[in-house]
Amino acid sequence: MAIEVRPATAFDDLAAVVGPQRPDSDVCWCLSYRLPSKENLALHRQERGERARQLVGEDPPPGVLAYDGDEVVGWAAVHPRRDTAFATNRRIPHVDDLDVWSLWCVRVRPGHRGQGIARHLVAGAVAFARERGAPAVEGYPVDNGGRKVDLTMAYVGTRKLFEGAGFAKAADTASVINGFPRVLMRLDLR
Repeated sequence: MAIEVRPATAFDDLAAVVGPQRPDSDVCWCLSYRLPSKENLALHRQERGERARQLVGEDPPPGVLAYDGDEVVGWAAVHPRRDTAFATNRRIPHVDDLDVWSLWCVRVRPGHRGQGIARHLVAGAVAFARERGAPAVEGYPVDNGGRKVDLTMAYVGTRKLFEGAGFAKAADTASVINGFPRVLMRLDLR
């Protein structure tokens, strides 16, 4: 399997990974951390998809997509922290004033899990941020100690996944997902 990770500039491919199966569903579209809370909460159903379509057309796009040949198999959200909800999130600390990028969602499509695609997505997200001048990338995964994480909450990744990509723990957080504490992991790109 030759996985290629590219900037998320194709809306239909993004929709295949994070969009709903039914157009009238109120799913995340990976907007919860990308938009200010007020805007995120105001968007419903098809409005969420249209907002995601707008983000795909921006520079930089909202993240990266993984492909196995022509088939999209995964997504990772990565963007400058200053333009995300992490800029003001009280539970996720700021380590310093560095203009870091946040990597907050790693999602692999059903039928493709367990094949190492998440590792490709993290590496691709880091390369994407580096190419755009990011001095560092942060992730906020769960520190699950190898225990199973519910798939609906696994989008944040695990400490082990980020350590495998060269990230180091930079701080504890006050955030908990699926009963596991989240840690702030950082990879310096300078």
